Amino acid sequence: MIAAVATLGGVAFILALGLGLASRIFAVEQDPKVSAIISLLPGANCGGCGYAGCAGFAQALVAGQAAPLECKASSDAAIQEISKILGIVYVPKEKMIAKLFCQGRNDKAKVKYLYQGIRDCRAAVLLGGGAKACAYGCLGFGSCVKACPFGAISMGPEGLPKINENACTGCGACIRACPKGVIQLIPARQMWYIPCNSRQRGKAVRQVCDVGCLACGLCVKSCPEQAITLDDNRALIDPQRCTGCGICVERCPQKIIQSPGEMKEVAAVSKG
Repeated sequence: MIAAVATLGGVAFILALGLGLASRIFAVEQDPKVSAIISLLPGANCGGCGYAGCAGFAQALVAGQAAPLECKASSDAAIQEISKILGIVYVPKEKMIAKLFCQGRNDKAKVKYLYQGIRDCRAAVLLGGGAKACAYGCLGFGSCVKACPFGAISMGPEGLPKINENACTGCGACIRACPKGVIQLIPARQMWYIPCNSRQRGKAVRQVCDVGCLACGLCVKSCPEQAITLDDNRALIDPQRCTGCGICVERCPQKIIQSPGEMKEVAAVSKG
């Protein structure tokens, strides 16, 4: 017994020694620029840049195959430092934030059936597109919450996710996790946005949701800057043209146009 144990111990020692020597002999030295850039990246490995992780993105940057701005989660200060390491011109980053383009909470949106499956949006959507009567609405099971590497999303009691704009880095992980496409990135500076993902009009919208955009076009007609357009029955606001005058907010019969700021919802200024 003692001899067997001693033999196995000796073999293990020799193998460990061999592995240690092999790691030194065949080790590939990492470019110090890569190490420096990795230390500046958020380390969330969210995949927003299109690479498997931060290390892969750092290597692509040093190889000239990627640009610093492709990391959606990096701060402006980090991008500036990375640009210095790479010896390239620093380009300021515009902060983008994730917003939920749906207001169909439990008491406002109708359902087709009672779903009793896995509490995951990607699983629920496989059963007839989900229980929500609106084919474009949030399913409310929090796949985006689980996907967010920065803890910026939580589920509210009304059945919709809540996004903390201060914690959101705009990495896009929640967007990729949402099977309905109801989460989108908008510039943090954007004055107003219309949180509805429906492609239907008037009567069809009212049949499934009390707070959906009717695609009536009143906001489009009333905007003095022509900043709003209807695209496939979706009212979209161009942040480059919008001056924040608020005329569209007053004209919207549904009173759903909102400001990205968490404390600036239209409900606070609505006259309805």
